[in-house]
Amino acid sequence: MTLELNGTPEEVMRAVEALQEFARAQQVPEKIAFELSLALEECGSNIVNHALQRDAQQKFQATFGRAGDEIFIELRDRGPEFDPMANIKERSPDDEDAIGGWGISLVRKYMDEIRYQREAGENVLRLGKRLK
Repeated sequence: MTLELNGTPEEVMRAVEALQEFARAQQVPEKIAFELSLALEECGSNIVNHALQRDAQQKFQATFGRAGDEIFIELRDRGPEFDPMANIKERSPDDEDAIGGWGISLVRKYMDEIRYQREAGENVLRLGKRLK
């Protein structure tokens, strides 16, 4: 399933709803579906807010799929090159005064695979979660 989305927060939530429907159709356990949705919302929001600057005229793409016992999300945008996993410090409960970076820490916690590459002028972020 592939969605072409505008660079708005509402479109991120549309993608989350579509992912939840996809997960139900794939009989993904509720806990895993929640973790996938959280990762999509965080990464999609980062794309909209930072790469696309909330410009509704700009587009990004979200693809959901299943490969064996893995559900994956692939996000593509044409924003400036940015690897969200590079140079991000892990956060802990002791970091009460720290701003930012919490969402990526959650994505790292819940996903089994996080892979970034720059391909043909696009940021490509692949998130994977094993069902077992």
